[in-house]
Amino acid sequence: MTAPPPDDCLARNDWICGDYLRTRRQILLDAVAQHLQLTVVSVALGLVIAVPLALLARRRRWTAGPVLGITTVIYTIPSLAMFSLLLPVYGLSATLVVVGLALYSLTLLVRNILAGLEGVPAEAREAARGMGYGPMRQLLTVELPLAVPAAMAGLRIATVSAVALTTVGAIVGYGGLGNLIYAGMNSFFKAQVLTASVLCVLIAVVLDLLLLGAERLLTPWRRASRRGRVRSRATTGGTRPAAAVGRRT
Repeated sequence: MTAPPPDDCLARNDWICGDYLRTRRQILLDAVAQHLQLTVVSVALGLVIAVPLALLARRRRWTAGPVLGITTVIYTIPSLAMFSLLLPVYGLSATLVVVGLALYSLTLLVRNILAGLEGVPAEAREAARGMGYGPMRQLLTVELPLAVPAAMAGLRIATVSAVALTTVGAIVGYGGLGNLIYAGMNSFFKAQVLTASVLCVLIAVVLDLLLLGAERLLTPWRRASRRGRVRSRATTGGTRPAAAVGRRT
């Protein structure tokens, strides 16, 4: 006779196991905290570097090609190769992972910030100059605020990408939830692999929603514009303009 399966989901090595969540709660919390720290710090560092690069490319048009080209080449470097190149400089440390992820974020951030700056209407710049705004004041109060939607789109993509790439840091011992995923894969620990993977997805979704909320807070004029269009449609009642009706008759 075959022995009955054990009652413990850990002993059965199930993919979904509540006992794993209860017994490894602190390990999961520490991994999530490290994952968040690595992701946020790396994207913030990338943003600090990307803004001046985008401004340089906007101000000195001849630099746009080299800046975009170099950041694109960096993005194409495989993560294992990137960490190997940075290893002699930073050693086996969290800084190695942060710098690598920051470099990967540059191509997305620089391109979108530059696209946002180039998308600022010429009449907005002319109006600012007509009001006596200097170059710096015009940049801070007119151009950068109007570039926020495009810049935030790049920031959201870069952040979600960083959440995924952080797991690769497990090869140097600083991968957040990636440490658990790789350890679980080596030991075929199903519950650990699935739980850590799901938590990565949840982190990406939560950060994306937070950035979306921040974008809406930073662009109140877009909400006002949408409300104005809704009121306009409600006022007209969806009827055709008189000119259009006249053409049909």
